[in-house]
Amino acid sequence: MSLRQMEYLVAVVEEESFTRAAELLNVTQSALSHQIKALERDVGGPLLERRPRGIGLTPMGRAFLPHAELAVRSAEQARRAAKAAAGAAGGELHIASLHALAVGVLPPVFARWRRAFPAVRLHLHEYASTEELRDHMERGVADVAVGPRPEGWHGPVVPLGHEEIMVITSAGDPLAARTGPVTLSELAGRDWVRCALEPVVEGKRWLDWVCERAGFTPRTAVWTEHSSTAVRMAVAGMGLVTAPVHMARDVPGAVTVPVDRPWRREQTAFTRVGLTGSTAAFVALCRELAFAEPAGHHAAGDRPAGGQTRTSSATG
Repeated sequence: MSLRQMEYLVAVVEEESFTRAAELLNVTQSALSHQIKALERDVGGPLLERRPRGIGLTPMGRAFLPHAELAVRSAEQARRAAKAAAGAAGGELHIASLHALAVGVLPPVFARWRRAFPAVRLHLHEYASTEELRDHMERGVADVAVGPRPEGWHGPVVPLGHEEIMVITSAGDPLAARTGPVTLSELAGRDWVRCALEPVVEGKRWLDWVCERAGFTPRTAVWTEHSSTAVRMAVAGMGLVTAPVHMARDVPGAVTVPVDRPWRREQTAFTRVGLTGSTAAFVALCRELAFAEPAGHHAAGDRPAGGQTRTSSATG
């Protein structure tokens, strides 16, 4: 069994085609098929099966694939780490993050990186949920991940700061005229925009959990798949939404309203191996820029949350 054979298997699975995988790897299809068959002989059974609409994994293949992915991507990371050992001088850096963070806080970090290290190309992998982010990091997809602190993570975890979670609404909402924090119980009769990616706390979706503690059940007006969509729905007048402040900064008409007991969520950078070279430089930039409040910036109705954390979970 060789690393090249595992690389061939991963390519076939990702492309769902021997033809496209062979083109990607710049080998003949017969050579690719020969190596896959040799790998199957080595492991003792078929890993792939042909289906009417492409190539699929057998049960043995599904068990084998995560380990093959980790081996292939670990080798890629090892090559990048070796090149970066003397500093962020060239090559590429793979970053994994949640979609909400990728659109909210990472663009300024990427822009600063480009100016500081133009020879290092960044490759961003975006995921919808914290579970998906952790799973792909364990498989070695990226050099470093940016997201909520992963429970039980065995590699380095670097705190980056906290994102503030507030109620977001439209400029035309009477709530936008508030001069101070709102209590959650005051919002019992309001409609809410919900996100399918809400974390689960004590077996309940986060908004259901906090509203129950305030004595009511939230009335859902619309469900969305992503928090960025949920914010725009709230600004359009569909209802209130709870989301990180940075999700509202670039949405015209968005107003952020703090609650009386502020919500905050820790964000971290985590890796499978120690921070060196370009990885360490990227994490340092994240600590400086990602969760820092822009000087002098206040969106319409935007008010600093202040206070201490009450719960570490919120809409993702």
